[in-house]
Amino acid sequence: MNKYIEINLIEAEITFDHADEPEGYQIVHPDGNESWLSKEVFDKAYMQIGNNNTITQELVDNFIIDYEVFTKKDKITIVVATLNNGFTIVESSACVDPKNYNEEIGASICKERINNRVWMLLGFLLQTAIGGIK
Repeated sequence: MNKYIEINLIEAEITFDHADEPEGYQIVHPDGNESWLSKEVFDKAYMQIGNNNTITQELVDNFIIDYEVFTKKDKITIVVATLNNGFTIVESSACVDPKNYNEEIGASICKERINNRVWMLLGFLLQTAIGGIK
């Protein structure tokens, strides 16, 4: 069999009384069909979005789970961000004169760039879920 990535905008509601599963989600698919998934499977496959089909700052913030900050050559800041799906984003900033270098400022610049990239990536994901692949 071939492998496929599924991206759909669904509606879901948490339930507590389905068969032997104590907690899960009742799902309404775009075609109107309904199904049920355990909380464990649902949480791995689905991400809640903001009202009116939006990406929120909270969603972006929660998608970034870790930052690692490095200084190189006494004037370059490198930040590696790990996202909750395991994807990493790397950004850098630098100054001309090492006497002016401040790692905190460099990290702040990099984190803002990373934040903007995560907004773009999640926006792309949402647009795909709304409009489909083709």
